[in-house]
Amino acid sequence: MEKSLLTPIQYLKGIGPKRAKSFSKLGINTIEDLLYYFPRRYEDRTKFISISKLQEGQTYTIKAQVKALGERQSFRRRGFSIIEVAVGDSTGKIFCVWFNQPYLKEYFKVGLTLILYGRIERYAGRLQMNSPEFEIVSSKSDESLSIGRITPIYSLPQGITQRYFRKLVKSALDEYLPEINDFLPFDIRSRNNLLNLAISLINIHFPDNLDMQNEAYRRLSFEEFFLFQLPLALRKLKKKEKTGISHKVDGELINAFIEGLTFRLTLAQERVIEEIKSDMAKPHAMQRLLQGDVGSGKTVVATIATLIAIQGGHQAAFMVPTEILARQHYSVVSRQVLGVRDDIKIGLLISSINKKEKEKIYKEIKEGKVDLVIGTHALIEESVKFKHLGLIVIDEQHKFGVGQRALLPAKGTNPDVLIMTATPIPRTLAITLYGDLDVSIINELPPGRLAIKTMQFSEKNKSQAYEIAKAQLRQGSQAYIVYPVIEESYALDILGAKKMYNQLKSGEFKEFKLGLIHGRLKQSEQDEIMLKFKQKELEVLVSTTVLEVGIDIANATCMIVESAERFGLSQLHQLRGRVGRGRQESFCILICDAETPQAKVRLAAMLKYNDGFRIAEEDLKIRGPGEFFGRRQSGLSELRIANPLTQMQLLKKAREEAGKLI
Repeated sequence: MEKSLLTPIQYLKGIGPKRAKSFSKLGINTIEDLLYYFPRRYEDRTKFISISKLQEGQTYTIKAQVKALGERQSFRRRGFSIIEVAVGDSTGKIFCVWFNQPYLKEYFKVGLTLILYGRIERYAGRLQMNSPEFEIVSSKSDESLSIGRITPIYSLPQGITQRYFRKLVKSALDEYLPEINDFLPFDIRSRNNLLNLAISLINIHFPDNLDMQNEAYRRLSFEEFFLFQLPLALRKLKKKEKTGISHKVDGELINAFIEGLTFRLTLAQERVIEEIKSDMAKPHAMQRLLQGDVGSGKTVVATIATLIAIQGGHQAAFMVPTEILARQHYSVVSRQVLGVRDDIKIGLLISSINKKEKEKIYKEIKEGKVDLVIGTHALIEESVKFKHLGLIVIDEQHKFGVGQRALLPAKGTNPDVLIMTATPIPRTLAITLYGDLDVSIINELPPGRLAIKTMQFSEKNKSQAYEIAKAQLRQGSQAYIVYPVIEESYALDILGAKKMYNQLKSGEFKEFKLGLIHGRLKQSEQDEIMLKFKQKELEVLVSTTVLEVGIDIANATCMIVESAERFGLSQLHQLRGRVGRGRQESFCILICDAETPQAKVRLAAMLKYNDGFRIAEEDLKIRGPGEFFGRRQSGLSELRIANPLTQMQLLKKAREEAGKLI
């Protein structure tokens, strides 16, 4: 078989068809995938610390021999096993403990040499390592890749050991290195002082020293940024070449609409409206990202954009991720627009309307009788054809796949596109990541909005949190109680929404009407429960995170988040945005016993900041971009090694080089 980096992984010595299936789950299907599967961290194993020098509260790597081992059952939980292994070196011994992993006893034998990595804690007066990562060293060849060097540690599923994986990577590098062609042109590498690709791949897996590892990291990060920026630069260029619609942006309709609002626009809203007008007046299609915190008034700005299109005789489409949100927008926008001009026809297109109604609205859209259609992904179905689509608004764009987002603009001839998100991204990052979009930011909340009071209670004091919620409910307000999972998870000790719903209904909140909503319910069932809550037929909504993209319920003034340490920071902030929609003081109560440093930092940020942009910056620092943007955000989740937040300068350079090349 001809050697190539695209050779299927099963042909690498030591794998074969059966093992190739496990690798496929890691996204490793070819030799190239294996070489680009980077370590998650490194351990400096040029020297190990001796056991006698271990200190409580610190994390170490040690090399020691198994002296004794045993297994016992937890007296607190039936069927919960604890494996204890005493390990020692020439200076002393320490106990290592693993919880509920009985299969581990098959691995350990007295006399085996182990490398262990973990945090030192004190229990019952002695030092121990709780659930350390471990490797068994069984031969000299193991030692050459695992000991006496800076050693790579990979994220691997159970059944694939670090030693085995290192050997595979090393043999792939040895065998396939001559096949590696560096696609980054020499002049780009020279200008930016970048290593070549072969040296980078060797030193990202098996670095000679930390300086070489850093240089390899820099080169591979640049490569990812460069490949990420190229299609954006191309897309921007293509859009500029295409002729769009030059809209008439001023007129009586817009002025009358703004004057008819029951509130004054903020300065930030006025600024963004001017940016949108400037785009829509040009003969090129608008491609704008509108960012704004939860409740900052993005919808009214989007409505003004739709009216600009409508007053020039064009149609507008407004796509949102859920039916209940579509109904809410339809109700609010209809009330605001029809109060100014009753001859504007607004349609609602969602999956749950009956076939007859659907066909009627399809016909009206096709004939141009509907000026503005508000709907879910039902808008991108093939049956929907517009007469003259002039503007598309996509709300909460990260909830739609990239392919879905592209289908709607294809229904018109270069219509303007306004994409909205309530997940704030720091401006410099947004401009660089959405290279094909112009970015507008509403960074001001409407006047009169009270800051939401955020509080934290420990698990044992949660009854105090419930009392705050009950006081609000007795005044006629409504409350949310949010859990991280549906079923109870014994492994993580998280209270499940279903179980707690039944407990709260017959216990703490038995005087109130409760509802339960979660992601396993059909969309129509979720919408029905949300509608009951909106119409005050329910007073307390017990929920999982399906509430993140929710609807405006001004009467909801209290949000309790159970096991808050299990949520991401942006997720907690989005949940908090479900309350504080009215004029009353609102509360967000976090119940948690944060133990990990990350959880403590997240919760401290929630208590300190109410501003979504500040929260987003903190969240990016904690989690890094891949997780922050989620797997659906095309491109970003493909960054396996680069980090836009910590490597902003490198990202900008890669963007400049991509622009030059285009």
